[in-house]
Amino acid sequence: MEMNQYLSIFIDEANEHLQSLNENMLRLEQQPEDISIVQIIFRSAHTLKGMSASMGFEDLASLTHEMENVLDLVRNDKLKMNGHIFDTLFKCLDSLEGMVQDVVGGGSGSADVKELVAQLKQIVKGEPAAPAAAAGQAAAAGGASELAMVATHLLLDQFQLSVLRQSIENGSPAFHIEVTIREDCLLKGVRAYMVFDALERNGELVKSHPSVQDIEQEQFGHQFSVYYISRIPQKELQDTLDKISELDSVSIIPLDLESLSELDETRSAEQQIQEAAQQAAATATATPPPAATGAAKPAAPEAPARAPAAAPVANKTIRVDIERLDSLMNLFSELLIDRVRLEQLASEVRRNDLTETVEHMARVSSDLQNIVLKLRMVPVDSVFNRFPRMVRDLAKSLGKKLDLVITGAETELDRTVIDEIGDPLVHLIRNSVDHGVETIEGRIEAGKSETGVVNLRAFHSGNHVFIEIEDDGRGINQPKVLDIAVKKGIVSPDEAKKLSDDEINMLLFAPGFSTADKISDISGRGVGLDVVRSKIESLGGVVSVTSKAGQGSKWSIQLPLTLSIITAMLVKLGSEKFAVPLTSIVETGIVQRSAIRDLHGAKVIEYRKSIIPVLSLAAVLDSPDYSEENEQETEMLVIRKGEKLAAVLVDELIGQSEIVLKTLGKYLTNLDVISGATILGDGQVALIVDPNALIK
Repeated sequence: MEMNQYLSIFIDEANEHLQSLNENMLRLEQQPEDISIVQIIFRSAHTLKGMSASMGFEDLASLTHEMENVLDLVRNDKLKMNGHIFDTLFKCLDSLEGMVQDVVGGGSGSADVKELVAQLKQIVKGEPAAPAAAAGQAAAAGGASELAMVATHLLLDQFQLSVLRQSIENGSPAFHIEVTIREDCLLKGVRAYMVFDALERNGELVKSHPSVQDIEQEQFGHQFSVYYISRIPQKELQDTLDKISELDSVSIIPLDLESLSELDETRSAEQQIQEAAQQAAATATATPPPAATGAAKPAAPEAPARAPAAAPVANKTIRVDIERLDSLMNLFSELLIDRVRLEQLASEVRRNDLTETVEHMARVSSDLQNIVLKLRMVPVDSVFNRFPRMVRDLAKSLGKKLDLVITGAETELDRTVIDEIGDPLVHLIRNSVDHGVETIEGRIEAGKSETGVVNLRAFHSGNHVFIEIEDDGRGINQPKVLDIAVKKGIVSPDEAKKLSDDEINMLLFAPGFSTADKISDISGRGVGLDVVRSKIESLGGVVSVTSKAGQGSKWSIQLPLTLSIITAMLVKLGSEKFAVPLTSIVETGIVQRSAIRDLHGAKVIEYRKSIIPVLSLAAVLDSPDYSEENEQETEMLVIRKGEKLAAVLVDELIGQSEIVLKTLGKYLTNLDVISGATILGDGQVALIVDPNALIK
């Protein structure tokens, strides 16, 4: 079968299941008694195993199969999760991610998983369940002992026991049947159906484990068990089942009245344990700790009630290739340019029918524009969801206790921004975990709780999205930062004396700056922060940091909502037109020449009881046919970059317009002030000014 056509689907779904496994494993680590979470993890692992086997990725399938065996014991309350099991399963997830990435890169998805498989098998063998041991002790004979061990998988209620007892008394043979399907069987659900079909033709099924519904949906491993009342002898039944292909083994154990009595005793003992545990839980005034064994039993009956709440909501969505979305955006961009051109022509011709048609088209295209832009918007959760696991591993390697609190994960950003923002966030979070949050001993000495907190939040503000990373650690050592900056020649000793606290903090983003006493594989504060700043600014954003000694630091990233279609103010410099993004403009106005003053060689004006610098856009862009030197009054734009303001002088304000951002290509690079270009309604090209480059 040709698998290449399904490869992209496999990669997408495998990544989704791996993300689900990571997220729910972290949840389970916090709530180890919650069986409903185990059920979700088991289903994801099972689905991933089936997909991998179907695609021929045997190492992926074998590793997930062994993970299933461990999870199956946990969900059936025969194994308690502990630190060793969590660490082993997380290592398995890392290995699975590596294999999927190998497939993405065109590899075979193979890896050496023998050691992990051996560890998982050891967990299965070395963690026997208490009920199984009790059942084994209750058995008297060899066959009965084997049956009692099996019974812990499949305890019968009183009605089912009475049905089996009456059948045996009436002379009908009853059996416990265990069927194991070969691990290389791709359609195990079909084989299970064939077994059930043969059994139903020759007798009556009393109980199945897992349930018939789970088996029909392939929600089981490679083994299932049934209690069965037969109309044919054992040998004939054995021969009938042996004829079904791709079965590894079929074990048929006869039942008698003595073995049923032992099953009844096992069921009664199990029921007493559950009742005692439920009574203890009901009388407890506080929630027992996760390690308490008494809380284990109530978890099982409560699981069905919690499972629906934990299950993900099915979305009516389809996968669309990114290139198609980009093509749709490009086509709409051309439509937007033509719309602006038509509006301009309609205003010149002044025909009512033409004006009405153009206005209607403008309304429809505006709605279409909103839909197209929303198609490109992606929740930042797609980036944030990788960080809980990363913080957990970092905290463990550093010997720290950490909580990562994520808020605003539903906040949406343009896909172009989402694709680029991940690495800068990784670097900033690693800095906070490594340098910001103190060790357990350091936090106790500072009078803080042992567990440090890193807050990762996202929220909308105007036409921007803000992402903040805040820790409650030691803060930035500003004297040390200033001392290193002077030694490295980043600032002079005289300049250093004039810097404010925020300006000292921003020295961390200087190229090559580092306060790390030694290089670590986790982070070195300052190493790479200049790259973080460059990446954020290339996206039209701004990054800043504030800190209080002993209280922590906050890194703030300001990003535009979208990079494709923006609202801009069109301005004129002589015969040339330029566009300035409206999101950076605080105010427009007219400034008198006499109001501009010289301060230490720089031009400034008074603006709302503060002094802000004045910039000449004509001088910055070296305009060939305009200069405001001879003007008595000049139009100005007040622009903002973070907390800084500046007044930009221009020739004329044309008005607001929605523009399509076009790149300048590979040859026109290193243009700091110009971020792109757009085509106006009259066909002219206007360069787009980057306000962030104007304010230093």
